[in-house]
Amino acid sequence: MCEPINLLANSPIRAFPCLFLLFILILCLVAPASSFANGPSDSDLFTFVRLRYTGTRWFGNGWEVDWPTADRNFISHLRQATNIPVSPREKIISVGSSELFAYPFAYMLEVGTLKLTDAEAENLREYLLRGGFIMIDDFHGGREWRNFHRQFKKIFPNREPEDIPISHPLFHCFFDIDKLIQIPGLRSWFSGRTYERYDGHPAYCRGVYDDHGRLMMMINFNTDLGDAWEHAAEDFYPRKYSDMAYQMGINAVIYALTH
Repeated sequence: MCEPINLLANSPIRAFPCLFLLFILILCLVAPASSFANGPSDSDLFTFVRLRYTGTRWFGNGWEVDWPTADRNFISHLRQATNIPVSPREKIISVGSSELFAYPFAYMLEVGTLKLTDAEAENLREYLLRGGFIMIDDFHGGREWRNFHRQFKKIFPNREPEDIPISHPLFHCFFDIDKLIQIPGLRSWFSGRTYERYDGHPAYCRGVYDDHGRLMMMINFNTDLGDAWEHAAEDFYPRKYSDMAYQMGINAVIYALTH
C-alpha cells in the first residue's frame, strides 16, 4: 500500500495519492497526443509572404498585382507537390516591418515601380543577411530594370545582381530545370508574344549572394510567374508556362528552407 505523500497532507485527495499520481501521468500522456490531433500549429507551417511596398504605378498598387489568386494557386500546388506543411492563406507584410523576420521566404513583384525609404531598405538588408530569401517577379524592359536597380542599391550599395548559372542548386533542389524560358503575362500572350516590353526579352534569372555564397535574392526579370500561377487553371493559358512557373516557385521555396 502506498503511504500518503507529505506534500498532500492537507489536501482532500490525501487518501488517494496513488490514484492521483496515476491521473497526472495519464494527463501528461494524453495531452500531447491530443494537441497533435489537429495537425501542426501555425508556427510549424510554411507561410507564403507577399511584400507590400510604395510604388508609382498610376493604376493601383504594384505589390498587389495577381493577388490573391496567384498566391493561393501557388500555395495549393506547393501543398500538393511537396510534404511541406503549408498555411492555406498568404500573409501580406510591409517591406519595413520587423514582422518579416519571422518568415524565411517572401515574394515581391512589379518592382519596376518600387520606391524604398532608407529605413525600408535597411530592414530588407538585415532580413536578407540574417537568412531571409526574397523572390522577385514580373518586371520588364530597361526602364523598369533601371528603377529596380536604383532601389536595390539602397539595400546593397556594394553588391550587384548576377545571372544565376543553370547548374546552381536553386534549379535542381526539387525539380530539375535545365533551361530558362520566358513566361508571358496574360496581356502578352493575348498579343501573340511572350514579352511585355519591346526590350523585354530574353528572360533572366539573376541573384544576389551573401558573403558565404548563399543566394539571398532570386530576381525573375522579363518574365511573369505570377500571371502563370494566376491563370494556371484557365484553358486559354498554356500549361507549359504554368508548369514551369510552379517549378521555379517551388524550387525557390525549397532552396530558401534548406540553405
